[in-house]
Amino acid sequence: MLIRPVLAAVGCAALVVTSALSAQADSPIQFGRIQYNSPGTDTATNLSVNGEYVVLKNLGTTARSLTGWTVRDAQSHVYKFGAFTLGAGKSVVLRTGKGTNTATTRYWGSGYHVWNNTGDKAVMRNAAGTAMDSCAWTTNGLGYKSCCGRTCRFAPACWSPFGGSAGPCSPLNNCRHQQQE
Repeated sequence: MLIRPVLAAVGCAALVVTSALSAQADSPIQFGRIQYNSPGTDTATNLSVNGEYVVLKNLGTTARSLTGWTVRDAQSHVYKFGAFTLGAGKSVVLRTGKGTNTATTRYWGSGYHVWNNTGDKAVMRNAAGTAMDSCAWTTNGLGYKSCCGRTCRFAPACWSPFGGSAGPCSPLNNCRHQQQE
């Protein structure tokens, strides 16, 4: 595996991290925040199930079709995008439960929680089945994982998982760093 140094800005400090060269590093479509532990007590209600979500962000400069792309967990629960295009610099929230799809929110349609609180792995694949990004966690931690920041090449500025700029990079705004949650 080839390893290359990547400088990542965290606030005013700079640190060196390594990043593996792969198809994942070449994709401008990246995971942002994964809320794997729904707030409150996990119940089978749609409100609780929709408390789990994954944010996907297009860090590129052109719109990208996600038609046929999939998001899956380590137990092979799979969400497949229907006809959908993610605009340049835009994000979409994929909620685990049921609801009406919009341009900014998609619904998995599950009646139960998908993401394991004590450890899981999200994998995004394109329509051809090639892994485009992945993000894993091994402990319950804060109940979410900030997965963005592995490829600064596509992240010219910090961004909020709900659209727009988040301002200067810092550990608080899901920017160019890998938080360990």
